Amino acid sequence: MKHKRFFHLNSLRLQLLFRSLLVILSLLILIGLFQYVFMKQFIYTNKIKSIEDQIHLIPDDVWNHDIETSQNVKRSRPMVYFPGVNITFINQKSTFLRLAKDPHHSYFPKLSASTYKQVMKNIKQPDNTMSLIKKIDGHQEQVIVLKPIVFDGEIQGVIQINTPTESLRDLLIRQMIIFLMLSLTAMTIAFFVFSSVLKQTLIPLFTITKKVEHINAGSLHDRLPVNQGQIEMDRLSLSINEMLERLEEAFKAETDAKEQMRRFVADASHELRTPLTSIHGFLEVLLRGASSNPDQLNDALKSMYGESKRLRKLIQDLLLLAQLDQLPTFQKECCFVDELILDMKPQLMLLAGNRKILFDFPSPLPSDINKDQFKQVVLNLFSNAVQHTNPTTGVIQVIGKANEKELSLTIQDNGHGIPQEHLAHLFERFYKADASRSRAYGGAGLGLAISASIIELHGGKIRVKSKLNVGTAFEIVLPLT
Repeated sequence: MKHKRFFHLNSLRLQLLFRSLLVILSLLILIGLFQYVFMKQFIYTNKIKSIEDQIHLIPDDVWNHDIETSQNVKRSRPMVYFPGVNITFINQKSTFLRLAKDPHHSYFPKLSASTYKQVMKNIKQPDNTMSLIKKIDGHQEQVIVLKPIVFDGEIQGVIQINTPTESLRDLLIRQMIIFLMLSLTAMTIAFFVFSSVLKQTLIPLFTITKKVEHINAGSLHDRLPVNQGQIEMDRLSLSINEMLERLEEAFKAETDAKEQMRRFVADASHELRTPLTSIHGFLEVLLRGASSNPDQLNDALKSMYGESKRLRKLIQDLLLLAQLDQLPTFQKECCFVDELILDMKPQLMLLAGNRKILFDFPSPLPSDINKDQFKQVVLNLFSNAVQHTNPTTGVIQVIGKANEKELSLTIQDNGHGIPQEHLAHLFERFYKADASRSRAYGGAGLGLAISASIIELHGGKIRVKSKLNVGTAFEIVLPLT
């Protein structure tokens, strides 16, 4: 399986390997081309330089003597002889005289008369030779060196030395074959070395891939390693881990939301069923004949009226919560919270009955609020304080404070307090720390949930502190205008 993955065309490891080898191959080809050009230039130049050096070592009078000797048919061999080359003398009348002949390559090129005259004109220059590399009349390419010969102050002619470039090309080809063999060897070694190096280099990526496959199989709590020694892979792991954190939180929130919805539906069904059951029971009693008894009829109607009011209040609270869950935009205006509370004082005094109420507003409390919604929150919290305090000895304090950034409104009572295990759940829907007391006052456990939602839409928050047999304090925190 591993081999199939490795040799698959879409394998990252295989693509990196082939692309790396392709880059190396391109570089080797480029180096080979430059090597061929420069080596050819070097070999040819070196050959020309060698012939020129040999020519300069022989004085012109020796050349003149050798020319005269060659013209004498009685001597078979001239004095000057270079192995592997052909030596020819061309006089001013363009007459060719062979001075030496290579037995393997006896061809000697005949250049144009203008070329020889140009060489004779360069006699006064320090290096009075001319070198050519030419192919004439379809013959083999030749290296040609020309030198003017002067004797007794007169130009006698031009010495022409030529040799074929076949041996030079053979040397160049041998060098290129050696380079090609070394390149092939280097490519073979690079294939195995790069394969091993890439395997080690891509280990972090393979680790991430296996881990992600494991996570995809259902282990959402797993996390990728972030210290594998490669910055890019570590950053990728961190990003994936952060994404997994958000996904896990989203799944958890969705699970919690489903659980809350399940509980909400169950609690709402229970709360709706209770008044409906009572009304249904009273109607059965009336249908059985109790309607003919004025006292029983009056009691039944009063009870059904009370249950219908409770049912209506519950439905209104549920509709309000549904609206708040949709993040409604309600009209807010800048006002002073302390003045708003003092305007509600008669209503709060009526709710408190014989309980003592204290108002403490040492400084103005400006904020952007919706007056009707905020009044509902104050009434909910104040009613909650009334329910949990003694009707005669109860004391409820409404305290307002402000700092540079926010204001706080605290509604504090001296009631029996709330156990600590209930504080974290007070703002949950249908939660009742004391079910019997809530039932007595007709509550369904939605008042605090509604209050918290309204304050959150105002950009604030509600905090609660409580101590048994001491009292409870609900604090509303809002941003200042």
